[in-house]
Amino acid sequence: MKKEPDQKKLAALVKGIIEELGEDPAREGLRKTPERVAKSLTFLTRGYRQNLKKVVNGAYFESGTNHMVVLKDIELYSMCEHHMLPFYGKCAIGYISKGQVLGVSKLARIVDMFARRLQIQERLTEEIANAVMDETGAEGVGVVIKAKHLCMMMRGVEKQNSEMVTSAVLGSFREDAKVREEFMSLVK
Repeated sequence: MKKEPDQKKLAALVKGIIEELGEDPAREGLRKTPERVAKSLTFLTRGYRQNLKKVVNGAYFESGTNHMVVLKDIELYSMCEHHMLPFYGKCAIGYISKGQVLGVSKLARIVDMFARRLQIQERLTEEIANAVMDETGAEGVGVVIKAKHLCMMMRGVEKQNSEMVTSAVLGSFREDAKVREEFMSLVK
């Protein structure tokens, strides 16, 4: 696990950026900005300092069935690794257990752990799917993320209504079209 970022060092770097942009970091509205941004970046990247086993914290529960479990509309907030601008949206996770389920809040915590890093949506989707598969020992896993990217909305092509959709399917979700169709119909 990585160590906490040095807040003073981060703040000094932010101050340098403010100066390079042509602003005065001593101006009233900017005086505490370097420290605030340092704290914000530390929070927004806390996933680097989290461990999957600690996030899940042993929250496994016996379940006599092997039916599909789906949690959808999990809000996510991340930062594009190319421009360090936010992207945000919702994630849906489905899995077919093998007699054991994961505490429902742990699914949302897994999403947060991987989202709170510099990311691309494609990798984020895959990381969540692999983590759920590893932690549940499921027969299959499906993950769908729908997100808006400020790097596309605020700059570059400036497309305000674009939404990126990514999916990752593992195990029976990949191998069995009926399982995959059931999952996709449940997350629509």
